[in-house]
Amino acid sequence: MINLTIAGGVAEVVLDAPAKLNSLDETALGELSDAYDDAAAAASRGDVRVLLLRGEGRAFCAGRDISGVVPADDDVLGYLGGKVQPLLQKMAAFPAPTFAAAQGASLGVGLGLLLATDVVYVAENAKIGSPFANLGATLDSGGHWYFTERLGMHRTLDLVYTAELMSGADAVRSGMFSRAFPAEELLPRTREIVGRVAEGATGAFVASKELVAQIRDRRLGLWESMEAENKAQAQLCSSEDYAEGFKAFQEKRKPAFTGR
Repeated sequence: MINLTIAGGVAEVVLDAPAKLNSLDETALGELSDAYDDAAAAASRGDVRVLLLRGEGRAFCAGRDISGVVPADDDVLGYLGGKVQPLLQKMAAFPAPTFAAAQGASLGVGLGLLLATDVVYVAENAKIGSPFANLGATLDSGGHWYFTERLGMHRTLDLVYTAELMSGADAVRSGMFSRAFPAEELLPRTREIVGRVAEGATGAFVASKELVAQIRDRRLGLWESMEAENKAQAQLCSSEDYAEGFKAFQEKRKPAFTGR
């Protein structure tokens, strides 16, 4: 079950199937996609300025729900290519900053959900890695690219071959995610930060999100990136938040951004 609540400019999307560690079947993937569509529509109206994704219970998401999968009949391409990848691309393109708070297992598709999120905070005891050696399967949902990008070839294949899992603290030390918190502090600390971001200059944040994506996907060099920054800044200067930010600085007060 996927739940969506919107309050105070924050859309909170919750994976709410703790009994099965929030693992996702095709129905749940559809519900998650619908939740992002609803949140994006609210963002277009100015009602959502940041999104938080989290999982209920002791795990963030243990990956695909394979409890009823018959390997001989399994449409792997239909699930991964037809369901998972379009969802992850939709999540990555969400028109506002996105955060995830991940505790416990974040594996397979669950890891992919994190990779499609702008900022990821993890519990220190979270479990990150590739358990697929025990299934005769391979890492999916973008895991090979991300692990190789962050950890290098040797560490990536070590994790794949051994099925050993990294802790959240180790994952942050390795540069995979942003911050690690004690498990009991993860959600309140994340909500506190998300609340502050929801009061920020949303347009400027989205511009940075798009610039970072270009640098990652197109491998922009310094001067290409600088040119893209210049154009983004020129577009922002006509926004209400840009004017408010400068006015607040000149008047020596805290800015009151509206996301417009």
